[in-house]
Amino acid sequence: MCIGVPMKVVSCSDGIALVAGRGAQERLDAMLIDDLRPGAWVLAFRGAAVRTMSDDEAAQTNAALDALAAVLSGDGAAVETHFRDLIDREPQLPAHLQGGRT
Repeated sequence: MCIGVPMKVVSCSDGIALVAGRGAQERLDAMLIDDLRPGAWVLAFRGAAVRTMSDDEAAQTNAALDALAAVLSGDGAAVETHFRDLIDREPQLPAHLQGGRT
């Protein structure tokens, strides 16, 4: 499974961005994003900055990644802490997948 990770731009020059986030620092290909500046959040995926993210979107994505890491490490309480909206409800398919079941 591949997951994009929010990273904050530290510096950017000649299409390469130095970014930091989730306890790591790396260099990304930033050619897909115009006018990238320090302090901006980007979605890092397979060595490239794919798109910019708002502060709020980066925080929500980081929270979801924290929850996933906690659950994968065996922390059963993490499910109730991080996934409150999934407790005590039936999963629902998106509208485009509903109906037509045989």
